Amino acid sequence: MTDYSKLLETRRIAKGMFSLQQVSECLKIARRDTATAKSILNTSQDWAFNIAHNAMNQAGRALMLHEGHRPLGEGHHATVVQFLEIAFGGKHGDLLNEVDRIRRKRNKVTYDTTGLISKKDAEEAIAVAEQLLEVVVKHMDAGSSSNSKKRAPK
Repeated sequence: MTDYSKLLETRRIAKGMFSLQQVSECLKIARRDTATAKSILNTSQDWAFNIAHNAMNQAGRALMLHEGHRPLGEGHHATVVQFLEIAFGGKHGDLLNEVDRIRRKRNKVTYDTTGLISKKDAEEAIAVAEQLLEVVVKHMDAGSSSNSKKRAPK
């Protein structure tokens, strides 16, 4: 069992009962947002980057719900990244570093300044979102194979 006690103690996450439908909806949003980010890449790099980040966040939330937790309060995007680090148990460190870097940059672009995002930045964010979504689904499938009652949606 994965130890999320620190996140629970600091009230960054809460336990709950979440349906496979809720998990599936998060994954559906992540896929939709990845496609949307691609579709506007040539017209709005800032928004493509932001939407790709949302896809990452939704993929992470899907895993959280799948494991019976949800983020709480301010800073929930950072909490999702912390949760993923624990869930993956040290695996996918480079990917999660990229997710966190994109999260921090997205925060600046959303709240502080515009024009920081190049087309290359947006393309990289989309690629990271696609990779994270794939890793999350595989992680859920691997966990579900040992528990026949719980199956991760595809």
